[in-house]
Amino acid sequence: MNTKILGRQGEDIAAGVLRKSGYKILARNFRVPVGELDIVARDGNVIVFVEVKTRRGSRCGTPGQSVDWRKQQKLLRAAEWYLQQNRMDGESCRFDVIEVYIYSETHWDVRQIKGAFEAGGR
Repeated sequence: MNTKILGRQGEDIAAGVLRKSGYKILARNFRVPVGELDIVARDGNVIVFVEVKTRRGSRCGTPGQSVDWRKQQKLLRAAEWYLQQNRMDGESCRFDVIEVYIYSETHWDVRQIKGAFEAGGR
């Protein structure tokens, strides 16, 4: 399975887990010139920007460890675009990372890291 298919499968799993947890999915794969947001969801009064990282194992560390400072900056800029385009400036926001470990088509583990990082002034 190539990485694009694996990533898409992980995003589908993550979106399903969020829905089951009561989140409302607002957007998936929101693309702007500065980057992409995998999932945008609403958790009560909070807009949640979710970065999904999928792996077949943990040989190279946890998936969340790949969301470094540089990646965070891209996500922050993309989130600003999303908020502006949807007239949601001033909304409470959170940045989560969801790690998806896929072992087979029917067996996977999901770990959500709520508030994985914060925006400078938000």
